[in-house]
Amino acid sequence: MAGDQPAEKRRGSMDEVRRVATSRRGIWGWMFFDWAAQPFFTVVTTFIFGPYVVSRMASDPAMGQAAWGYGIAIAGFFIAILSPVLGSIADQTGPRKPWIAFFAAIKIASLCALWFAAPGSPLVPVILAFSLASIAAEFSTVFNDSMMPRLVSKAEIGRVSNIAWGLGYLGGMIALIFVVTMLAGSPETGKTIIGADPLFGLDPKLGEDARATGPMSALWYFIFILPMFFFTPDGAKGKAIGPAVREGLAELKSTLGEVRRRGGILRFLIARMVYQDGVNALLALGGVFAAAMFGWSVTEIGVFGIILNIVAIFGCWVAAQLDTALGSKTVVMIALIFLLVATVGIISTGPGFTLFGALMLPGEDTGGLFGTPAEKAYIVFGLLIGLAFGPVQASSRSYLARSVTADEAGRYFGIYALAGRATSFVAPFLVATVTAISGSPRLGMTMILLFLAGGMALLWPTPYPADKMEE
Repeated sequence: MAGDQPAEKRRGSMDEVRRVATSRRGIWGWMFFDWAAQPFFTVVTTFIFGPYVVSRMASDPAMGQAAWGYGIAIAGFFIAILSPVLGSIADQTGPRKPWIAFFAAIKIASLCALWFAAPGSPLVPVILAFSLASIAAEFSTVFNDSMMPRLVSKAEIGRVSNIAWGLGYLGGMIALIFVVTMLAGSPETGKTIIGADPLFGLDPKLGEDARATGPMSALWYFIFILPMFFFTPDGAKGKAIGPAVREGLAELKSTLGEVRRRGGILRFLIARMVYQDGVNALLALGGVFAAAMFGWSVTEIGVFGIILNIVAIFGCWVAAQLDTALGSKTVVMIALIFLLVATVGIISTGPGFTLFGALMLPGEDTGGLFGTPAEKAYIVFGLLIGLAFGPVQASSRSYLARSVTADEAGRYFGIYALAGRATSFVAPFLVATVTAISGSPRLGMTMILLFLAGGMALLWPTPYPADKMEE
């Protein structure tokens, strides 16, 4: 609307004034947070430790997938409840780095505890340690994301966000390559994929190669978040913690009422809440599903993860260009289409067939990596996931960052985390419950389709940027 344009311009100008002058190394320090954080999601949650819990610790794969799904659901519940509260409090206290440091300590300690997840150990303490690490990881991300509007202009947000996400996948891939080539040995031969003994005398028969990913991810995280602490400027000091808590909670209540009046932002947050649930469940359970279906070893799961991360880096690089040229919404929609096709593909593939049996893939196992035709088909569908799961998250982040001011970024990114996690326990809970009731991991995984398709349908009519005044 013509009458709204001056107000939008004024708000944009004020936002630019508030944005701090950030050096190149300050921006790179911020982007290195994604590099530091990603190995936890890559080697612990998705490709190495999670499948190990399902295939080696649990008495049967269906029970293991259910337990892992419940662990993700527990973490999602607490993240949903507390993220907006912490974001509002952070807006009042000002600096984000102390919060990141606090939750980093919790995450590092929880990851180190995963070393004790030996075969035959009780599942509950392991699932709880993993859930606590997941909660701390997500809270740290809320505070890191909320720094972005002060560091770069809105024109650059999409490019920087996708590059940071791609940098994260590069870090995750390097960590995964290290695990597969240097730590993960065959239980039969005791050798890694390159024919060497696992480092540090790790015994694959005791699951020590998978268990070591916890402490390894903790050390990686500690080292590589340091550039952000050293070089990236933080917000100015605000209120003391006591008044900040009181005013932050009051502001959160006000913000939730404000969101209801900002229709575009509300629709975006609801849409993201739905599709991100599907994305989270797919990332957390895709490797677990493959391990149970094909009996993949740690090495095969790791190689699958390396392939996906290579493709993900390329996907984020392309998305960085498209986000600037076409906008964040277009990138998110394209990514969701890819993820829908990929999910249908992986759940329709099993030993000897794909596309629910419409295409039979007979053939003996050649004995090498991914030795059957069906496994190769699964890899092809996995490539679509690799192309899309980085851009759908990075461009969602830039979608919101372009829709709010720097001063309200903390509380809105807290609500953004709520939108990403408010029902995030629902998707893994449904997957876990349907799997447990039916005894079919494949049937359980079909629940993910509901979230991806529903979120896409909700996003379609949402304005871009989300605070754009509608005619």
